Amino acid sequence: MRFLNASILILTVTALYLVFFVAPPIEGLGYLARIIFFHIPLAWVSLIAFIAGACFSFKYIKTRELKFDALSAKSAKIGFVFVTLATISGAIFSKLTWGAYWNWDPRQTTIFILILLYGAYLTLRAAITEEYIRAKVSAVYSLFSAVSAPFLMFIIPRLYFSLHPSPILNEAGRIDMETTTLITLIVAVLAATLIYVRLLLTKEKTNA
Repeated sequence: MRFLNASILILTVTALYLVFFVAPPIEGLGYLARIIFFHIPLAWVSLIAFIAGACFSFKYIKTRELKFDALSAKSAKIGFVFVTLATISGAIFSKLTWGAYWNWDPRQTTIFILILLYGAYLTLRAAITEEYIRAKVSAVYSLFSAVSAPFLMFIIPRLYFSLHPSPILNEAGRIDMETTTLITLIVAVLAATLIYVRLLLTKEKTNA
């Protein structure tokens, strides 16, 4: 755990230094683009958390061990927080670049649907008191929700015109980003991913 904590500290400090002192302005966006170094890692970790939650749900269905249901719920809760923060940071970017916090752009719409989907999941868990029934219903819901998450975040928005800047991978499947910017983003994503792992382990230890 100490190694994990040290890694998070080093990566976070490095990421912040790169974001504010090294990464160049992005063409057409200038220094406003710094928010992507927070927005993209948040969105990435939320997807990882939802998929991990589904994996834990699958393990529960196979073993009927409640510890996997608990891990699935923890991962979904963390993912819900991260996807909400990704939406907020995206709305701030929208205000700075397009003049409005929300305009129902395809990416804004699909991420809003994802928030509703996992908000319903958490509400469903809270409404069922019998733990084995809650675990079974939640597992099925989590699996279907996780399958839809990549489509909502990456595939469906590509099918419609969007004001949202092009993703890292362009239509040709190539990385379309300046090297320093890409390195900064990778460090930020690694830091955010380890923060997710730390939160998951901390919650697990607290509940033990």
